[in-house]
Amino acid sequence: MTTAKHHDKILKDMNKEYKELFEASPQAIYAYMDDHHIIWNKKFSELTGYKTPSEVRKTNRTFLDLFVHEKSQKTLATAYMKAVEHGKGSSVNVQWKNKNGKTKKANTILVPIPFQGHVVALHFIE
Repeated sequence: MTTAKHHDKILKDMNKEYKELFEASPQAIYAYMDDHHIIWNKKFSELTGYKTPSEVRKTNRTFLDLFVHEKSQKTLATAYMKAVEHGKGSSVNVQWKNKNGKTKKANTILVPIPFQGHVVALHFIE
């Protein structure tokens, strides 16, 4: 199995496992493995203006470029690396961008979650 298909399966299983959380949470939530392997809830769609991850893949742009103001990109990337490489959760302020170019500053909580032999960071945006 290729890495891409493996990541697709992990996120499909994660989406199924955490379906209730994704649907019930009042916060925007997403799980990111790489720029082509992302899942999110309806609240994240409302925040960003993108309906599905497949819509994002068609843009051929990176997650950070699409969704995160350049002033916040290093902050979010560093917090993500700490989560997946060291199992360290964090809370950071991030300036999010939506499809229409509007920005919104929000506290973003990253929680490292072990899942099927991988560490995936769940992100909760307040």
